[in-house]
Amino acid sequence: MASHPHTIAELAQRLPPANRRHRKRVKLAIIFLIDLLVCVLAWPFIRAHMQSITVLDLVANKPLPWLLHSTVTEPITTQDFTLPTSNGPIRARLYIPQSHPNAPAIIVLHGVHHLGIDEPRLIAFASAMSSCGLRVLTPELPDIKDYHVGANSIATIGDSAKWMALRNNDKPVGVMGLSFSGGLALLAAADPQWHNAIQFVVAIGSQDEMARVATFYRTGEDPLPTGDPERLIPHEYGALVLEYEHLEDFVPVDHPEALAPIRAVLRAHLYEDWPGEKAALAALTPDQLALAHQLIDTTSPITRAQLAHAETLHIEDMAGVSPHGHLKQLTTPVYLLHGAGDNIIPSAETEWMASELPAASLQAELISPVLSHINLDGANPTAMDQWRLVHFFALILHAAEAH
Repeated sequence: MASHPHTIAELAQRLPPANRRHRKRVKLAIIFLIDLLVCVLAWPFIRAHMQSITVLDLVANKPLPWLLHSTVTEPITTQDFTLPTSNGPIRARLYIPQSHPNAPAIIVLHGVHHLGIDEPRLIAFASAMSSCGLRVLTPELPDIKDYHVGANSIATIGDSAKWMALRNNDKPVGVMGLSFSGGLALLAAADPQWHNAIQFVVAIGSQDEMARVATFYRTGEDPLPTGDPERLIPHEYGALVLEYEHLEDFVPVDHPEALAPIRAVLRAHLYEDWPGEKAALAALTPDQLALAHQLIDTTSPITRAQLAHAETLHIEDMAGVSPHGHLKQLTTPVYLLHGAGDNIIPSAETEWMASELPAASLQAELISPVLSHINLDGANPTAMDQWRLVHFFALILHAAEAH
């Protein structure tokens, strides 16, 4: 039986020279077409990673390489307006890429900060995302802006998503929540009223169970799903927010006149308005001054005992702003990101959320040493740590544009 050639090389040897040259050109053309097809298919993912690097560099105020600047960025415009919600009208800002006014949309929610949508880090982040080809809506959450983590904000988030979805060709939009807003965004996605308006949720440095986080502010421990404790020195910010939100639990009931002046001290302290804090302290009576100093010292045993008592008074309120118990049936895709050394909301909270979410819903989870709370100022991250963060944001950017 005659043998048959099994390779292109063997076949080529049996062909006349002219046919062999033709066969070689065909082979090269096929290889080129395959490479071209691979590049076309891979380009959206390559571009998403380029966009991710761009966003992170811009937020970190790093110089942007020419290739990224020329390939993936464009000028943006902003529109400030009033957005109607079931809780009343709120301020909002829309960031729009100039060349793509109908680009895919995403919502970015600010954390607990008195500047709300005017907080510089939020502006930088939303601007960077928009310059890479997304419309970015930043609705202001009045309660969160005033240091109140309350269930009212869930409706404001859900209504904002509905509003943006109507302007996104009736397609749901991604919602990214920073700090406590991330947990509230998950609750909005779990609610049938707003579920269909939310394409995916990104929770960055967010809570799973508020009561567990409140206990961490007193103890420095947040248990992991494995039962092992995560131990960190709590930042004073978390405890001060709880004091400010429920100040009536910390001021003697027979001295209601102390509420307003002590609130002014805590407000100035949270705002990092040191001249304002000094002036507010100067206006206090001696008894009020002693109480104010005690509350600002969140490591004081007396203050920690008061925090523990306040927790018992607001069990239902804390449950109402906790995704815990609402995630097992969630079908919305979820991306979870947390700073490894976060001492305002410990990363154990993200591990709890990941353990509760259905596998089909959890798209990505990253606990990164690049981050602290929501700042890119983690201690000694490696190049691989940086790359993992780039890849995480690339997944989000690709998901936002792919819908």
